[in-house]
Amino acid sequence: MNQPMWLKPLFRPGRLLATSGALTALNANGIPVVSVLLRHVAGDWGTVSDQDRQQNDLSISAGLRLISLYRLPDQTRILVITEWDRSSTTIEHLDDVVPDSVARPERPTSRRYPVWPFASYVQERRA
Repeated sequence: MNQPMWLKPLFRPGRLLATSGALTALNANGIPVVSVLLRHVAGDWGTVSDQDRQQNDLSISAGLRLISLYRLPDQTRILVITEWDRSSTTIEHLDDVVPDSVARPERPTSRRYPVWPFASYVQERRA
């Protein structure tokens, strides 16, 4: 008999924000936004590095920023960030946050968190 799997939220995500790039990628892969959010609030950090995974686990109780990274079926990467004060959670297409190379124009500085200069900042766990 198939039992439903219940996810226990570990924190409140606050206001949900999603960029158009993330929504487009999720829709193209048939992934509901809520499924990404549920994984994140349940502590499934996706493909972040082991070091980032440990930091997230500590950050739940310490009240620090939480970061998840999910790879979609078409290999697109979705970044989910919950702010330290749990006021909001943002779902973004990783390419919108981390510029590919010098060919990309500089991003506006109006973000509430830093734009990482290199894609290597968000390290994925090796399978």
